[in-house]
This record gives sequence, C-alpha cells and structure tokens, in this order.
Amino acid sequence: MKIKWRKWNRAIHRDLGYFFAAMSIIYGISGIALNHIDDWNPSYYVATKTYQVDLPEGMKKITTEDARQMLAPVGLERDYRKLYLPDKSTLKIFIKGGSVTVDLKDGTAKMEQVRRIPLLYHFNVLHYNNFRGWWMWFSDAYAAGLILLAITGLFILRGRQGITGRGAWLTAAGVVIPLILLLLYL
Repeated sequence: MKIKWRKWNRAIHRDLGYFFAAMSIIYGISGIALNHIDDWNPSYYVATKTYQVDLPEGMKKITTEDARQMLAPVGLERDYRKLYLPDKSTLKIFIKGGSVTVDLKDGTAKMEQVRRIPLLYHFNVLHYNNFRGWWMWFSDAYAAGLILLAITGLFILRGRQGITGRGAWLTAAGVVIPLILLLLYL
C-alpha cells in the first residue's frame, strides 16, 4: 500500500494552520510592535490631564490630607502614595501608576498616569512569555507548529509553482536575505 504523503502533508498543514491561526495573529501584531520598541512603548502610554485644585489656607505645611483633597477632583484620593516639595512653588504628589504636579501659586495640577495600551499590552505579555508552566509548553508547541507549517508549506504545490519551480526561487530568497543581513551586522 502506497502512503499518500501529499494528502497527509496538506492535512497537517491545514489543521496546524487552523489551530495556530490566533497565535500567529497575536505574535504577528506584537512582533511588529516590539520591533519598534525604540520608537514608542508598545505596552504603555502616558495619560495626562490638567485641572484646578483648591489650595489650603496659609500653606505653612501641606499634609497628607491636603494632598488627598487635591486628588479628589479627579477621583484619585485613594491612589495617594506620597508627597514631595521639590521647591517652594511646586508640590509633587505620587499616586498609584503616576504623579500629579501642583503649582502652589495658581492651583494648576497636571496629572500623568501610565496606562496599559488595551489588547496590545496583553499580546506583548504573551509574546514575551513571562509565564512558566503550561503557557511555556504551549508556546513551544506553537514554535514547533510553525516549523511544521513551514516545511509542509514547501510541498503543498507541485510543478512550476511548487518547490521545484517558482517556489525554489522564493525559498532561496527567503534564506539568502537573512544570511546577508547576518553577515552585514555581525
């Protein structure tokens, strides 16, 4: 009995493609984002907001309670951590995930908070593979699946469009380009 290896090749390629489609999209999107990490932070952004606060009477000494009242207009009084006076006219209030800088002359407050970029942060966490246990094994299975997808993909088509024709040239180009880059940058 002759083994129908092309039939098995297509079935493996198809089923692995379906199974790992979501992972490929996640890794593709986060991979593009992480490639540009020098241009921007692909996981976080800084949210800013300017607002007015009521300054305490006399201002001899600013207390923790004064700082909490200055955070109340933006609903962050529970996020208070510390306060700091870098100079006579500036108050820096540290909050969970950021800070508020208050101009003690006119009551202008500038809030800066570090926030996660929705969805992209989570994709990057998966891509970095900070998890151990089952996620590490699933990531390893995905990597092995990509290798199998690449190998089985070479043999999907026959003839002039397949690996013995046009596919050979495209495969060679896909091998040569990374080799040239490695030689140039090593």
